[in-house]
Amino acid sequence: MRRIAIINQKGGVGKTTTAVNLGAALARLGRRVLVVDMDPQANASQNLGAELEPGEPSTYSLLTQGGKVTDTLRGTSTPGLSVLPAHLDLSGAELELASAIGRETILKDALDDWENEELERSGRSPADVVLIDNPPSLGLLSVNGLTASSEVLIAVQTEFFALQGLSKLVEIVQLLRRRMKPDLEITGVLACMYDSRLRLAREVLAELRSHFPEQLFKRPIAQNVKLAETPSFSRTIFEYAPESKGAEDYLAVAREFLEREGVESEDEARSVEAPPGGRPGGPHLDWLAAQTLVASVVDAAPSTPAPASVQDPEGEKDLPPAGDDPHPAGEVSSARERPDAAEEAPSNEPPPEDLEAPQVATLETLGPEPAASPAEDVPAPKAVFGRGSDAAERGLERSAWTRARVAEPAGH
Repeated sequence: MRRIAIINQKGGVGKTTTAVNLGAALARLGRRVLVVDMDPQANASQNLGAELEPGEPSTYSLLTQGGKVTDTLRGTSTPGLSVLPAHLDLSGAELELASAIGRETILKDALDDWENEELERSGRSPADVVLIDNPPSLGLLSVNGLTASSEVLIAVQTEFFALQGLSKLVEIVQLLRRRMKPDLEITGVLACMYDSRLRLAREVLAELRSHFPEQLFKRPIAQNVKLAETPSFSRTIFEYAPESKGAEDYLAVAREFLEREGVESEDEARSVEAPPGGRPGGPHLDWLAAQTLVASVVDAAPSTPAPASVQDPEGEKDLPPAGDDPHPAGEVSSARERPDAAEEAPSNEPPPEDLEAPQVATLETLGPEPAASPAEDVPAPKAVFGRGSDAAERGLERSAWTRARVAEPAGH
């Protein structure tokens, strides 16, 4: 029985969406999946239609009252997918367990007991995959989720702060490996909320590919409004919008998940009654590469400046730099290589399939800035991962102006 903690201390990066819809995709491909909701917000439980009343068995009673998994388990509308639901009461569990002995391993012990009882009764594990949805913090609840798991899947938003958060998570996993869970491994990194039209998103994805070539799933989860709508209907993406881009993305990730596990066929689902396999070898994190990412995010600056870009009024699309035409007459460029071809391409085209030679420009491969026309005022180039930005400078200017106005005598 594989136990996987889905974690990121940053909120709003797609952890719950991934736990629910990746679990549903694996269930559709024949796996028996359990989603454990360790977030007091209980969003995963609501998404799967398991809203609890006060006093009903939940992960709170499992942690604080010695409850059993079999008493807490609930089925869902997706065959093969179950959930251990959470309740708002879970927000007080950390205080209640502050003085408890072995408080970091309560969830692990409960899952161990559940698995051992089922092994004794039927000779097989009660589930193939356990996905643990952790809260956006690194407190006792997240530590319970990590110690109960042998693998970590990090959901990452394709933006700069996500890289900083990823570097911190790597340090936390290293600490837990040394002190509590020697077999804990980061075996998956999933890029979520990806918008291929944005140069920043493409560059962050390229950075993730360079540092985590084996752990990063080939298919990022593109931004899709259907994924945001599903919780209000208490349905997975496959029940609410099975033809949507979000459903395609999570099904592709689930198939790659099974490929890494050693499944022979992508299209033929394994029987639900088949005995589960052992924990796969899978890709494991290169800690040297992770430490390199930590250093590069905090200190490193690009050796070659990125071309200056002009932002549209809404700040969502990167327009081509002003100046000479970067594509002379007779030169043919693909939409993927031209930043000014964003409107020609679909809003969320899938990434290149060949990860060995991605066609996404990185900070190191960008060419020099084209010469600007004398009649145009082109802003100085800004490094995407640098410390300075026009927005920060404008903020400082406004702050200085405000302090000056406050210091003026009344009546002026």
